[in-house]
Amino acid sequence: MTEAEGIVGEFKSLKRSSDADVLAMQVGDFYEFFDEDAELVGEELDLKTSKKSSGGTKYPMAGVPVAELTPYLKALVERGYRVAVANQRETDSGHVREIERVATPGTLLETSDADARYVAAVVESGSTADSRSGGGADAYGLAFADVTTGRFYVTEIDGDDPRGKTLTELYRFDPVEVLPGPAVREDDDLLGTVRDRTGATPTLFDADAFAPGGADRALREQFGAETVDSVGIDADAAIRAAGAIVAYVEETGTGVLASMTRLQRYRDADHVELDATTQRNLELTETMQGDRSGSLYDTIDHTVTSPGGRLLKEWLQRPRRSRDVLRRRQESVEALAAAALAREELRETLGEAYDLERLASKSTHGSADARDLLAARDTLGLLPELEAAIDAAPQLADSPLTDIVDQPDREAAAELRERLDAALAEDPPSTVREGGMLTQGFDEELDEIIERHEQVEEWFDTLAEREREEYGLAHVSVGRNKTDGYYIQVGKSAADGVPEHYENVKTLKNSERFVTDELEEKEREIMRLEERRGDLEYELFCELRDAVAAAAETLQDVGRAIAEIDALASLAVHAVGNDWTRPELAEPGEPVEIEQGRHPVVEQTTDFVPNGASLTDDRRFLIVTGPNMSGKSTYMRQTALIVLLAQIGSFVPARSAQVGVVDGIYTRVGALDELAQGRSTFMVEMQELSNILHSATDESLVILDEVGRGTATYDGISIAWAATEYLVNEIGARTLFATHYHELTALGDHFDTVANVHVAADETDGEVTFLRTVRDGPTDRSYGIHVADLAGVPDPVVDRSQDVLARLRDDEAIDIRGSGGSGGETKQVVFDVQSGQMTTASADGGAESAARGSASNDAVSGVEGGRTASGGENKRTASKDGSDDGDAELDESAAEVLDELADLSINDTPPVELMAKVQEWQDELDGA
Repeated sequence: MTEAEGIVGEFKSLKRSSDADVLAMQVGDFYEFFDEDAELVGEELDLKTSKKSSGGTKYPMAGVPVAELTPYLKALVERGYRVAVANQRETDSGHVREIERVATPGTLLETSDADARYVAAVVESGSTADSRSGGGADAYGLAFADVTTGRFYVTEIDGDDPRGKTLTELYRFDPVEVLPGPAVREDDDLLGTVRDRTGATPTLFDADAFAPGGADRALREQFGAETVDSVGIDADAAIRAAGAIVAYVEETGTGVLASMTRLQRYRDADHVELDATTQRNLELTETMQGDRSGSLYDTIDHTVTSPGGRLLKEWLQRPRRSRDVLRRRQESVEALAAAALAREELRETLGEAYDLERLASKSTHGSADARDLLAARDTLGLLPELEAAIDAAPQLADSPLTDIVDQPDREAAAELRERLDAALAEDPPSTVREGGMLTQGFDEELDEIIERHEQVEEWFDTLAEREREEYGLAHVSVGRNKTDGYYIQVGKSAADGVPEHYENVKTLKNSERFVTDELEEKEREIMRLEERRGDLEYELFCELRDAVAAAAETLQDVGRAIAEIDALASLAVHAVGNDWTRPELAEPGEPVEIEQGRHPVVEQTTDFVPNGASLTDDRRFLIVTGPNMSGKSTYMRQTALIVLLAQIGSFVPARSAQVGVVDGIYTRVGALDELAQGRSTFMVEMQELSNILHSATDESLVILDEVGRGTATYDGISIAWAATEYLVNEIGARTLFATHYHELTALGDHFDTVANVHVAADETDGEVTFLRTVRDGPTDRSYGIHVADLAGVPDPVVDRSQDVLARLRDDEAIDIRGSGGSGGETKQVVFDVQSGQMTTASADGGAESAARGSASNDAVSGVEGGRTASGGENKRTASKDGSDDGDAELDESAAEVLDELADLSINDTPPVELMAKVQEWQDELDGA
């Protein structure tokens, strides 16, 4: 077998055993890719490929230098590929290559992205989980681990709609890789939704890793039996999910398990429920278009460290309900806002901090270099500086910031810093094999080797001068290269005068090269010293890096303290710069009272008109009406965002605010067609409404921006009406409900807790001005035609719309222009508001009347402005000859309807049943 055949064969064998998409195999100073892998990386990374012959076959081949693998590895993994790395080591019998790690989207350490990179595991449990998929599970177990920081979260989700809540958590954590459990991997719909919402790469990991017994053992071995029990992780599905992640991280060879020191149970009663729909609708971390710019996070993020930015985003996605926690944050923000000079001094110090959470993971993985450890040393040294800056400012010294900076083990942090300071050189090399990483005085043996090495180097440095003086040689120098080693070089003109013990080794154009026995002996000595120095220094550095890895928890604690101070300072910077105020946090269920509130994002780009919101006990449900484009959606969103900001401990954009702490924020704001998933706009709308009606409580905040607009008028009003009744009578959530169904405003007269507000507009001489001001009471018009005009709809369409609207309002016949244009036939019709049908007008321009009860006329209508059909008459089509042959039958049906109407108790009949009855009467009369 040729060498080429052996290398390609070994590559293929390792690739089969790796279960990876791509294999990078070390061959000397390069990582090589062969065959299909070479073609893949050539296409994905624009690497040049060549051909390598093996066994009579030519294989594509590509390679990158060993020192340059990281950016290529990162690029492949971030594209969703699993990349195995096989390293080469020397043994007495030759080269040995073994796969040392498999880099996956969720286990990639080589990342410059400041955001968290979670790998998630999802396990389905319940009566149907083991027999079939399709969402019949009673509960789901979820676990999330970020190998770059060591964070590890676990929970079980059960109760109502566990599937939907599981998707919400996956959206919240936004994992880059998902490990579906045995039952979940068969659920194509669930996995498809996860991919669509998060972009996560699904990985079918060994099903045995999800087995209850093995998962429980893995979890307890990693975190300790006491830890698992004390944090309350006892649900079968949660344990299986968490244990599978531990097994996965271990199998991929990431080597970061030692940095996973803290097991945290989340999704408890201390956090505000924010489903995926609400996070999207409120644009917390990205806009509806998927951009960070324009989101709430982008607006308030003034952090100067990566951990601080990650923590601020986590606060936005997981607001708190604990008033004690929130008040401590508020007090810190207030102190930082008041102490401007101290705040900026703190931020300047924080700006020098390194990402200690990620450094801990790199150390446990064995990939941290001397510069990483030097950065850790410097960051640990910031802790006393932060403490001094806080103590020096009275406002800060009396705030909870002192507790935050005292949370880490200060003694352990100082000891680690001192050890690193004593060991590391100030300007270490970028690789760990060059030498020069450690300072003199750190290790006695190393110092002796370095001292002797310097002595030998000095011998070489002065050799040329000695030879010149002793032998009178001109043009003599001493050099070294990889081919010849050390040599004495003498110019051609002086080469004949060299002493006899000079041995010629090479003739050049203008000089000759020589060696001597002493020179060769010194060369062997310096090479031995360099080899020993390199080995010893690397050994000592690894011991130092292991010590840092052993102190991972200390590093993480210091990193979290820095992140928290940074996030709080960011909130203070924004509060000061935008005139935000500290909200009062009231008990759960207490009113939400906002004076002169503003939208935190919109106010950055426009002159904003502030508005208040009063959701008191007698105004728990506000029906919001007003013109299109007047700002109803902005008003409701700003109310939700002010409540949310209050519950991360932030100041808020308002003159003043009292926020009764809520347990959840739920929104239904518009909808995009999801036809690719088989869901229309109206289906999405109804599913979102269903989630709210199932999930909200009397301590929740609900934002409804139009309900029922995606279907026929009567259906839509019926749904909106019934949903309003249910929210008022059964749930009692504080609610803002914007609608163009002005009929619903009548509910304010019948429910003690329902009130009407509207966004005002002024119309003068046909010109409409949106005032952007919210006032009490309902509006009477939507100004839809005015909006059409603003949008650039052609003038003939706008003018015709105004004419049709005027005729509809006055119950006048409308001319329908024929298909022949201006010369085509014109017919006159009357629009029947009740039935939604056009009826042909009679010859005199009117239409025959059908005797219908006034109760049906007063029910509902779809005409703009909330106009209700009235007058006791509705139109029907006249017979061709104008006769009234059907009058007898109509009179009989009308009499029956009137009898039923007389017996009907309107006050005791639910609105939905009442409207159904009206529809039944209309059908009966139409049939007559």
